[in-house]
Amino acid sequence: MDENNIHIYLESNPNPGSLKFVLNFMLFPEGLSYDFPDVESTGPSPLARGLFGFEYVERVFFMNNFITITKSESVGWENIQHELKAYIKEYLALDKPVFDETLLDQEEITNDPDIVVKIKGVLDEYVRPAVEQDGGAIVFQSFDEGVVTVALQGSCSGCPSSTITLKAGIENILTTMIPEVKRVEAESV
Repeated sequence: MDENNIHIYLESNPNPGSLKFVLNFMLFPEGLSYDFPDVESTGPSPLARGLFGFEYVERVFFMNNFITITKSESVGWENIQHELKAYIKEYLALDKPVFDETLLDQEEITNDPDIVVKIKGVLDEYVRPAVEQDGGAIVFQSFDEGVVTVALQGSCSGCPSSTITLKAGIENILTTMIPEVKRVEAESV
């Protein structure tokens, strides 16, 4: 891909420790996301592994057309954002692989109970768009005895306002729309 055709703009989000690098094209199909909480988890992604080569990078998250990077508190965004943007742009211009293509070939086959289908539907329609806009993702984990467990990824992982988002936003939506849901909890990723 020609470097002149790659455009990246930056978006802040509620988590001051993360920044969203938005691309003018899709990295992979809608709905897929990859969260790399540490360098050890980057096996399938040479791009994520490369980003962890910057000593201040603490987490990397890919989704649709953006990359969310979480940094250490020891450095400010104004000192590193241009370096990271240039690295991503150059990497993509060289047509290097973002991730192992075999990950896209894995189809998840589930036989979810009706209540789980409802929960996932509400999360997809009402919650996921807002969370993605902030550079993160929400992943359904389980439903057991009225408790929905989700994983918050990307900029939402470790965000100071994620507890408020979880309780005042996500829990309120789910308990209002699905009476069987009594509480929502976040699982650490």
